[in-house]
Amino acid sequence: MIARLRPLSALCLAGLLAACASTPSSNLGELPRTPQASIEQLLQQAGAASTPEEGALLRLSAADQAYQQKDLGRATRILDEISLDSLKPAQQIFASTLAAELAMTRNKPKSALKALAHPSLERLGELPVEQQVRTQLVRASALQADGQTLAAARERVFIAPLLNGASASANHEAIWTLVASLPQSQLQSSGDSDLDGWLSLALATKSAGTPDQQLAAIDAWRQQHPQHPAAQQLPAGLDKLKSLAGQPLQKVALLLPQEGQLAAVARALRDGFMAAHYQAQQAGQNPPEVMLYDSSRLASLDDFYRQAQADGAQLVIGPLEKPLVKQLSERPQLPITTLALNYSDAGSEAPAQLFQFGLAAEDEAREVARRAWADGMRRAVALVPSGEWGNRVLSAFQQSWQAAGGTLIAAEHVDQPVELAQQIADLFQLRESEARAKRLQNTLGGAVAAVPARRQDVDFIFLAATPQQAQQIKPTLAFQYAGDVPVYATSHLYTGGSNPAQYQDLEGIRFCETPWLLDANDPLRQQVDGQWPQAAGSLGRLYAMGVDAYRLAPRLSQLQAMPDSQVEGLSGNLSLSTAQRIERQLPWAEFRNGQVQRLPDSSN
Repeated sequence: MIARLRPLSALCLAGLLAACASTPSSNLGELPRTPQASIEQLLQQAGAASTPEEGALLRLSAADQAYQQKDLGRATRILDEISLDSLKPAQQIFASTLAAELAMTRNKPKSALKALAHPSLERLGELPVEQQVRTQLVRASALQADGQTLAAARERVFIAPLLNGASASANHEAIWTLVASLPQSQLQSSGDSDLDGWLSLALATKSAGTPDQQLAAIDAWRQQHPQHPAAQQLPAGLDKLKSLAGQPLQKVALLLPQEGQLAAVARALRDGFMAAHYQAQQAGQNPPEVMLYDSSRLASLDDFYRQAQADGAQLVIGPLEKPLVKQLSERPQLPITTLALNYSDAGSEAPAQLFQFGLAAEDEAREVARRAWADGMRRAVALVPSGEWGNRVLSAFQQSWQAAGGTLIAAEHVDQPVELAQQIADLFQLRESEARAKRLQNTLGGAVAAVPARRQDVDFIFLAATPQQAQQIKPTLAFQYAGDVPVYATSHLYTGGSNPAQYQDLEGIRFCETPWLLDANDPLRQQVDGQWPQAAGSLGRLYAMGVDAYRLAPRLSQLQAMPDSQVEGLSGNLSLSTAQRIERQLPWAEFRNGQVQRLPDSSN
């Protein structure tokens, strides 16, 4: 971290500005000036410069001008020609900042952070404010892109006193976006009063349920922190809450099948939903009345909505059955706002009153792409089940992975276990290696001690598989000389529980999972587990979804009005897509010595 003094008041800031305006010390060196000449003229002048420092300054100006003109290739080439070690500290800082900015245009935050780790950055506080701002803004952007959300927020809080006008407002909103996206576990005291104020504001809004409760929590926070920047200028997202308040949810219709193939699923959803309802009652809140309807006995959806309206329902939770959700999605409008507990076909345009929520495998495939990219992976192969489900999961992963800039080298659909070894060998081109060894043996006319070599351009394997398939796949990877390749998986390989023997063959696999199954100490989960022990296993994901359906109910209009807002749920961190589908971001775990170990929220 750069050693520097934090400006704590307007007086300190004025002193800093005066200091920065003075002439830099001789050993610090000059910064490149804003040039009046073209890039070509600057480079010509650099070639004829009387001193190396003058030439370096001119080349840095040319590289910066190329960057400002979005001629990124030329800016990179010019910068690469400058020897960083030959520059004075001010110029090293300028060059490192420019290198970081160029790295960010290529979506390479780790490279940007590496550039900003140069020792010269220790003297950033001695440079003019404009350079400090430029350097710290690119650092904040790189930290955010690298998944270091709290560090990015800290950087922006630090720089806030140096900004004014539109840049100050944009930074203010960016701080809130960052802290609001943090999980509650990270909203702890940091030792920095300004940052702690932001963190406590985020905690206050996350701890409250309805918009009315959130507004009350915000008012209480402002009374406790009257001088905080967010108290003097409430972030725009929170300001919108005022328009959503005053509309309490008093009656909810819960539409689930009580008979048929989905009855067991529906019971878990209902019990999770009602557990959250009772928890709200115990906390002294005023939860809505819940009216139960049996979708397995529906004569028609029209009849149901007429009855729900007559009963005073303001919101429908359900249905669960995909054909019914499909019917709703095909209507031009709905008489009551509805949170369906399944998804219609992707790409279909649904009515404005329909929201859709489910445990979509596609969410997990996108989550794998996000996490693997954050971990520095760039080239993937995939193993997914044969069939329509596997195709959907692979498509979601491929789209998200390639959109981030990753490469999907190859994919195999797993069906018959007897073919697994051959499929993995095909993925890693092992047969080609064996053929090369055989040709060499024939050429030399004798035995060759050659171990088949797998292709080396694979960073990781994306795996979507059942527990039984996964337990066969990991040992087969080792047998096929690919046991050292990292595996990132969806939650489908995990059944819950803590049986070490069951997970020995999954050693080292990383997988995304619901907070419900990764946090046995959550108070609501403990309460539910005590009444329904099956909630501790894979069925727990459905109980978690039921809890989250309850938590989403009063927040749908907020998610709609504030696209960056999220609900921290037990089935994941929940946000709303433009198609009004709830999307989940999940935490991560790894199998280690037969146990499940939760991983930090992001690899930094």
